[in-house]
Amino acid sequence: MPTQVLHSNSTVKNVLQIMNAEPSSAPNNNSQQHLMNDEMAGGRSSITGRQKITVVILCFVNLINYMDRYTIAGILVDIQLQFKIGDDKGGLLQTAFVISYMICAPVFGYLGDRYNRKFIMAFGVFLWSLTTFVGSYMNEYYLFLFFRSLVGVGEASYSTIAPTIISDMFVKDVRSKMLALFYFAIPVGSGLGYIVGSETARILGSWHWGLRVTPLLGMLAVLLILFVMEEPERGQSEGYSHLTTTSWSEDIQLLCRNRSFMLSTAGFTCVAFVTGSLAWWGPQIMWSGLKMQKGYEDVTINSVSLNFGIIAMAAGLIGVPLGSYMAQRLKVHYPKADPLICAGGLLISAPLLFLGLALANKYNYLVLVLIFFGQVSLNLNWSIVADILLYVVSPTRRSTAEAFQILFSHAFGDAGSPYLIGVISEILKKLFAKGTIPVLLASMTLASNNLQTSSGDKQDSINNFHSLQYALFITSFVEVLGAMFFFFTASYIVKDKELAETETPGWPSYTPIVN
Repeated sequence: MPTQVLHSNSTVKNVLQIMNAEPSSAPNNNSQQHLMNDEMAGGRSSITGRQKITVVILCFVNLINYMDRYTIAGILVDIQLQFKIGDDKGGLLQTAFVISYMICAPVFGYLGDRYNRKFIMAFGVFLWSLTTFVGSYMNEYYLFLFFRSLVGVGEASYSTIAPTIISDMFVKDVRSKMLALFYFAIPVGSGLGYIVGSETARILGSWHWGLRVTPLLGMLAVLLILFVMEEPERGQSEGYSHLTTTSWSEDIQLLCRNRSFMLSTAGFTCVAFVTGSLAWWGPQIMWSGLKMQKGYEDVTINSVSLNFGIIAMAAGLIGVPLGSYMAQRLKVHYPKADPLICAGGLLISAPLLFLGLALANKYNYLVLVLIFFGQVSLNLNWSIVADILLYVVSPTRRSTAEAFQILFSHAFGDAGSPYLIGVISEILKKLFAKGTIPVLLASMTLASNNLQTSSGDKQDSINNFHSLQYALFITSFVEVLGAMFFFFTASYIVKDKELAETETPGWPSYTPIVN
């Protein structure tokens, strides 16, 4: 392993003042170094103006990042009509994007731990802005699919690196608050994506225009990243400087042996599966169910997408900061609080979302309330999972850890979930059409829907609704599975945090102080 050299004269002076001691010729040991870091972290209360601006820029880019990702969900029905595709190919649009996103994440994670992060992020934002804009002019399905997949390449560069910059500027509660602000932009951006996509398409008369808003904002973000944003030195907030990295293979081996990281990543994968499924199919299932209710027969998908976007934004406004606040308060007395809050949020969300889906064709306002509180509970996870990663992983492999988590959570989470839900929905449609409905599904069907006596378009609408509804029921069971992973994380979180605090990438050596 390569050695690590710490150039920290100012740090030593601070500690000498605290300890009221003279410098010793003996090198500091590892526990002394982390005592120094703790003193520094506890005493650092001021945040510079440049740091504030950097966080605002990162949050802005994260906001438009998720706006772009879910704009299509707000206009999905229009796209399906344009290309004459079913639910399976509709879900493939998101799956293709996420596959390229997760494949490229490890590449950018490796680069982010070793090279200038500002340039890498600027390149990524420029690429996804360009491909989104060009893709909006495609009128053939597979060309449109190709450009959506390229968007994932650009977004991978940003998502793996941005949290590590926040980590290198702040520590402890300040870091948690800044991460909460950063991840607060995810549900809010997702909600804005539905609103911007549906409303722009409605006002300008074409779904293509819904995809041309975020690229303009993306170009502004590129300029802000290059010329305004600050890039801190890796490990700066913990008191380290000039850290030496280990090899990529060694990073991966150490991450795989980190049980808190692996288990929390598995739990977050379940969160990604549920979020991806509901974000993609939520507006459509609500629209299909609402049309079956008396007085709503002529409701449009654009109005439903607008309402769904508002709910998603409101749930994010409450859920993300609430999760961060609970974690900061509770883990002072309960060190295992972070994963337990995540587990509790998923267990609360599961029945709420299940009931919201089950009643989607019966009680409009009750469904809105259930989905809102279900998403609030789900959103408790975002900033907490990010914070767990940052405090159980050493500074020199955090971008790699972010990339690994993105790869794993998307590969088994939202990369396949929209497509999987779409495929199951299409299979169930055929079963309904043939009358070969499984006994369990038939028993769940409300008699008032007259599944067997309806005919024509009404029959097709009912079949389409129930096929998508039953497919989405899977998400509640996945939430319970995710809660189990977070419960297991709680068993190892304290030990792994302590290990990360004492770990250095190589046997530590320090530059001697010359008087």
